[in-house]
Amino acid sequence: MVTEMINPNRVVADRVISTTCPYCGVGCNLQLHVKDDFIFKVTTPFDSPVNHGNLCVKGRFGYDFIYHPKRVTTPLVRRYLLEGKPRPEIREQRFEISRKDAEPISNHPISTLSDWVETDWDTALNITADNLARIYNRDGSDAMAVYCCAKATNEDNYLLQKMYRALFRTNNVDHCTRLCHAGSVVALQQAVGSSAMSNTASQVFMNDVFIVTGSNTSENHPIIALQMKDAVQKHGAKMIVIDPRRIDLVDMAEMWLPLKPGTNVPVFSAMAHVIVKEDLVNWDFVRNRTEGFDEFLESLEKFTPEYAEELSGVPAEDIRKAARMYAKAKNGAIYWGMGISQLSHGTASALALIHLAFLTGHVGRDGTGLNPLRGQNNVQGASDMGSMPFHYPGYMRVDNPDNRAKWEKAWNIEEGGLSLKLGLTTTEILSHAHEGGIRALYIMGENPMMSEPNLNETRKHMERLEFLVAQDIFINESAAFADVFLPATPFAEKDGTFSNTDRRVQRVRAAHKPRGMSRPDWQIICDVALRLESRLGLDTAHWTYSNPEEILREMGSVNPDYAGITYERIEKEGLIYPVPTLDHPGTPTLFTESFPRGRGKFHALDYVPVREEPDDEYPFILTTGRLLEHWHGGSMTRNSALNEIYPEARVEIHPADADIHGIRNGNPVKVQSRRGEVVVRATVTEKTTVGVVFIPWHFHEAAANLLTNDALDPQAKIPEFKACAVQVFPARESDLPNPDFELNRGRY
Repeated sequence: MVTEMINPNRVVADRVISTTCPYCGVGCNLQLHVKDDFIFKVTTPFDSPVNHGNLCVKGRFGYDFIYHPKRVTTPLVRRYLLEGKPRPEIREQRFEISRKDAEPISNHPISTLSDWVETDWDTALNITADNLARIYNRDGSDAMAVYCCAKATNEDNYLLQKMYRALFRTNNVDHCTRLCHAGSVVALQQAVGSSAMSNTASQVFMNDVFIVTGSNTSENHPIIALQMKDAVQKHGAKMIVIDPRRIDLVDMAEMWLPLKPGTNVPVFSAMAHVIVKEDLVNWDFVRNRTEGFDEFLESLEKFTPEYAEELSGVPAEDIRKAARMYAKAKNGAIYWGMGISQLSHGTASALALIHLAFLTGHVGRDGTGLNPLRGQNNVQGASDMGSMPFHYPGYMRVDNPDNRAKWEKAWNIEEGGLSLKLGLTTTEILSHAHEGGIRALYIMGENPMMSEPNLNETRKHMERLEFLVAQDIFINESAAFADVFLPATPFAEKDGTFSNTDRRVQRVRAAHKPRGMSRPDWQIICDVALRLESRLGLDTAHWTYSNPEEILREMGSVNPDYAGITYERIEKEGLIYPVPTLDHPGTPTLFTESFPRGRGKFHALDYVPVREEPDDEYPFILTTGRLLEHWHGGSMTRNSALNEIYPEARVEIHPADADIHGIRNGNPVKVQSRRGEVVVRATVTEKTTVGVVFIPWHFHEAAANLLTNDALDPQAKIPEFKACAVQVFPARESDLPNPDFELNRGRY
């Protein structure tokens, strides 16, 4: 990598730029040390209110992807588009990148055939607008869809959802929250009327008891995990870990409840059962601030600790002990991750957690709360900006005429011009890619060919699209299907804001100019929108901005949560929304007096098993997740020196299971589900439990999502990534995939 050629301790920076980390939802503050338009070192201020001088390995060293030779910095179009020919039906022959003179671009992962051609921005943008307008004029709003991006800024996401709603009059707008915390979002909306963390991660120091569940926090949110450890070691807090795997935090936990994947509802409901039966309920809170308790109580009757033990494997007495600890705490809090939401009953799992807080009154005060730890750097902000099929910015329902009128006025659209029809979700957009359905898709920074479940099926959907635009920094597994590639800039080459898991809105600043011809996302979107207005005969929404701050101001003029946020006010530390006025200090703790929906609502729940239970043919449960060294679909970290630390996928298997199946540590094994198979090396470890195997999903050459189940939560439409049935067989060294294997070639 380029960074290996520089000794950062011997270089004097031209400038040091303060910005926000582009990885997880913690939102750590970074200082980028720049010399000759090159970042050679990253540090962090010790007075940061978010990370207090700490950084994980990704934040400290994972910036060199910016300079990777695979990065695309010139607009690309398919040769057939320049020649005026129809799109080929067989797409395997479409993965070459070539210059105008037909010489191959060196060091590119997909450079075997001549199909891509470098071009200028005008050509690429005109082709994009021509084809989008053509399909919209022919097939209407229902044929158009867009994926916004949790890696992009608030301003980028606001503009992209605005473009599709204002110009194409469609709500087929979504992003990766559908694949991570959609179950949490829906549950929180139903129960309290808000979907963000109710408190901040740093308030863990105020907890005397806290629950961590469905979150491998040390690897997914390392800086928050440090704060959790400090809360235990330095402040005397007691931690309860509820997780199928023996994650790092178990070593410091007062209790570990190793439940079987997919049995969240019975375990949490059994804890609620104990709280009610032993009269540990905060009755004042229940009477004064909630509703639906009687119906909930009736549904709770069967969830005894013994019933939960039978389903989950967690001893009944441990369930009782955990329930008592949490209920008797002065300040109790719950922190959860995607092990709760990424299930076909993810909404119910999150509701079962919310019930615990309602019963005990552990919400609405400092040091308590309902805290879903958001995965990507700006998944909270992208949701706030309206990058979802059901909501405008500020979580205003699109099927509410009053909300529609507000945005019609803001965007200068005729009365009744915006659609009241709920849009398609991420998973539904691709499954509707066929004649009479979605025909054109615009993807900004997302990678469904890595992030969707059951990737063999996803590939079929991608092939059925008529026109695909990819706006990104690398040609990833999804962009390989694109007709046009628009080269965007990473976090260090643009200005804007991210909103972290605490709801803290923070600055993102360019460290140096964009490389090559790449451009910030917001500028690309505006240029596409202006061309579309011309082709569609519209003259409505504003598309000319001098800087990103103007975009944020426009959004905040309608969304009251952001109304008091300006770049000047967040110059140093950011502000935690809601910030309703220009003199408001921000709101670290929500729901102190009431909930947005009025009273918090209990919901009657039932136990619904995972869609695919283990059996004789597929005896293991596969669960998936992330690693400390890698990120999401790998487009950043696997193009970084971080890939040298953890270069290949592994499957974790318990020693007892490994012994039965004749598998030793480091052996190649084949992991097979009803949908696909991968070959990886085995890691024999007690980090997982008997009958459960774990595969990280960052590796395209052994993509975990070839195996996962595309069964959906009926409410949140989130797939069941965390539980599917698999078999594990010994394999040969020769069966291991080539690291240069390209998933986008479709050679599964």
